[in-house]
This record gives sequence, C-alpha cells and structure tokens, in this order.
Amino acid sequence: MVAMIYAARASYAFIERNFNLVKRYWGWEVVWMAYSIANALSITFIGRASAAITGKEFTQAELDRTILYLLVGTLVWHYLSVVFDNISEMIAWERWEGTIEYTFMAPVSRFTHMLGQTAFALVYGLLHTVVILIAVTFFFHLNLSQANIAGSLVMLAVGSLSFIGFGIMAAVLPLLFPERGAQMTHVIQALLLLVSGVYYPITVLPVWMQSAARVSPATYVLEGMRRALLEGAPFGQLWGQVLPLLAMGVIALPLGVYIFGKAERYAKRTGKLKRNG
Repeated sequence: MVAMIYAARASYAFIERNFNLVKRYWGWEVVWMAYSIANALSITFIGRASAAITGKEFTQAELDRTILYLLVGTLVWHYLSVVFDNISEMIAWERWEGTIEYTFMAPVSRFTHMLGQTAFALVYGLLHTVVILIAVTFFFHLNLSQANIAGSLVMLAVGSLSFIGFGIMAAVLPLLFPERGAQMTHVIQALLLLVSGVYYPITVLPVWMQSAARVSPATYVLEGMRRALLEGAPFGQLWGQVLPLLAMGVIALPLGVYIFGKAERYAKRTGKLKRNG
C-alpha cells in the first residue's frame, strides 16, 4: 500500500511539473491555441463551402452533416495528435529543460514516470480540444440532439490507449537520435493522418492504403465517433470499432513500454542521454 501511494504521488509530480511548464511557456500556448482554432475553422468552412466548390445544391441537412463530419475528424485528430505529441516528445522536453539525466537517475520506476506523462497528455489534450470546440460553436450551429455523447466518449477513451502505446514507441526516436529524433516522430503522425480517414472516408484511398488504414487506431476511433455523433448509434453497435481498439491497446501499451526500456538501456550505455547533437 505504501509503495502504491508513493508511486501515485510520484506520477502526480510529473503531471504537476508538466503543467508548470505549460504556465512557463504560456506565450507559446496562446500561439498554439490560436493556430489550432484557426485550423479547425478553416477545415470546417470547407463543409459550408461544399455547394460553391461542387457547383451543386445541398440541403441544409446535407450541409450540416458535412460540417459535422469534418469537425469530428478535426477535433478527434487534434486530441489524438496532442496526446501522441506530448508522450512522444517527453524525451525532447527533458533534454530542452536539462533534466533528462536527473529524471532517468531518480528512484522512480519508468512505469510511474510514463503514467504521469500519459495522464498529463490525456488531460491536456482534452482541455485543448474542448476550448477549440467552444470556439467553433460561435461560428457554426451544431445539432447534436440525436448524438450518442456517452458512446463517443467511450470511443475516445478506448482509442487513447492505443495512441499512448504508439506515443511511447515513438518516444524512442528522440531518445536514440538526439539530433532530429523529435522531428522523426512527425513522420509517424503524418502517415496516420494520411490513412486514417480524418477528413475523408478511407474508401477513397487506393486498396493498399485501405489495408494500412485498418492498422491505424485512429481509423476506428473516427469511425466510431462519427457513428455515435452523426448517426446516434447506440453503444451495442460500436463493438466493431471498440474491439479492434482494445486489441491494439493490449498489444501497443506493453510493447511500447518494452521497446522504450530496451532503448533506454542502450542510450545510457552509449551516452546519448545528455547529448543535444
């Protein structure tokens, strides 16, 4: 029991430290939030411009559905990418702050360390996404009267597990490649964005890319979220998305921790922790 309390306090210490970093770099947070809101609005306005782009007439219901389709993709991807970024860049932040050696030498298990990092990423990503949603509602009328809000939240929670595992695996890159490792993680993110159907159905992709889409957890999160919010699908009809996400989470989380542990031992042995280039 004492060990569990100690681990919980240690995990919370990482959460508190990260929020203090957010406050320290508040100027960057303002810029990032402004960019994120502008990006969400730009993509959502594409839905409103559907008739002008295609030269065809759309009913208001069709326009509303298109707008909501794009908005769901934008918000879900923003949340998942923020979670992925905060976890995958935890090594880069440690190097930037000059604390990486102290953190890795502290009498804290790596599981406890990662638990704090991932908890912060989930809370930060959710807060960030809620602010963007509030901003968007000032420009668009969103009719969610038939939506299954509870089902969509379950989809988001289950999908977060897989992205945590992917983020931990991606964090190996900044650990092993001090020069440009953080930038390498963006390649993984870009590939997931391409194949996951964030702004379009995956059926428009080439067949081989559709196969790749089925390996991405974001594909199932987006499909489930859209079914819950656009169609009001009850939870019983979302198992086709929930089960693959659970399977991916069960595989990705322990695999990510295992790979990171191997990379950490290699980085310590070869003196890569303190290096910045």
